Amino acid sequence: QVQLVESGGGLVQAGGSLRLSCAASGRTFRSYVMGWFRQAPGKEREFVAALSWNGDTTSYTDSVKGRFTISRDNAKSTVYLQMNSLKPEDTAVYYCAASVSWSGSDPMGFGSWGQGTQVTVSS
Repeated sequence: QVQLVESGGGLVQAGGSLRLSCAASGRTFRSYVMGWFRQAPGKEREFVAALSWNGDTTSYTDSVKGRFTISRDNAKSTVYLQMNSLKPEDTAVYYCAASVSWSGSDPMGFGSWGQGTQVTVSS
């Protein structure tokens, strides 16, 4: 498994931007599908975005399309989530996850998870 550590969360006003980072340990990072999920208080964890090992394939949940961008730097073993035009409903703990194969939005397909980083968007 790969170890994941998220950073970059914080408090931002609606309409603002944040960039989350997820640093991975291990030399096999480039072989993993990477994803971002989020969990708001009282709600289930939900899929946000996923990216194939080479960056050629991406997937986003409808609510973030056009606002969020997932990317990766395999040389740095890091995956990013650029979040623009943030809304109060984006408030959640954001988790980075890794999968050995493409499983789309299914969290059960991701075997490694980070501890999460809090994102709070004020209105």
